[in-house]
Amino acid sequence: MPTLRALECLVAVLDAGSITEAAARLHLSQPALSHQIGALERELGTPVLERLPRGVRPTAAGRAVLTDARAALAAAERVVRTGRAVAGGGEGTLRIACAETMTAGLLAPVLRAWHRHRPEVLITLTETTSADALAEALEAGEADVAAGPRPSRWTGPAELVGREEIVVALAADHPLATRATVPMSALAGIPVVHYHRDNGLGGWLDQEAARRGTALEAVMRTKQAATAAQLAAAGLGVALVPTTALTRTFAGALRRLAPALHRDVVTFTATPSDSLVRRFSSDVRQRGLTVPGVLLDKLSAAVR
Repeated sequence: MPTLRALECLVAVLDAGSITEAAARLHLSQPALSHQIGALERELGTPVLERLPRGVRPTAAGRAVLTDARAALAAAERVVRTGRAVAGGGEGTLRIACAETMTAGLLAPVLRAWHRHRPEVLITLTETTSADALAEALEAGEADVAAGPRPSRWTGPAELVGREEIVVALAADHPLATRATVPMSALAGIPVVHYHRDNGLGGWLDQEAARRGTALEAVMRTKQAATAAQLAAAGLGVALVPTTALTRTFAGALRRLAPALHRDVVTFTATPSDSLVRRFSSDVRQRGLTVPGVLLDKLSAAVR
């Protein structure tokens, strides 16, 4: 297959009409340029130049391949420009997988900034209901970077974004709302708005409850933590909810568990050397985990 260097030499010679002038433009010696042309002619099996007393002119084969040679060189230049733009964070495609409870609280501010400052980067987002599903998306090549709770079986690199607190969401008039904090044992025997079994959060909470000597009794199940919080506020039971899933408009009461319950939130990827992945992961970590002030006020009010 012809090399780009050989095609570049052919185009330069035909544009200049002279091997001497083309060699000067390409900063090559004349023998080096002639060697490239010769290699191209051997690859094609026919001459591409006709040497004249003064200069050169293309043969029929030379004229036939000239347009494609120019197109190949232009494509190579685009490859370099695109690669450099992506390396600089200005272009490319980034496929993100995120735990659905964290999309709004964790990723939305970062995505908004990227849309504003890197409009040429195409971002696709996949939301999952479990951390292990995030790992599966990376392993299947369906995502470039993931953000969410630490997966149970991921062996690749992972970088800590922060530690997310799990709190008790309940109606303002619920008996447990009179407490400053709620031990897990206090949830035994009371209705719990729990999570669908496809949601990894539900299984993890069951394990944590069992570790603390308690079993959670589901009065109903939902796939969405935000929905669980709203149903609890409406009086259907209590819900154990990650703070990232709570919104500013949450109308119920919030209480911390005693002892407090947290889980790691990480970014992880199968391609840590990818420049877009590195930049996005860094931005997510710098942003960190934030809890709306109104929710912090609810938790603080419970302590006073």
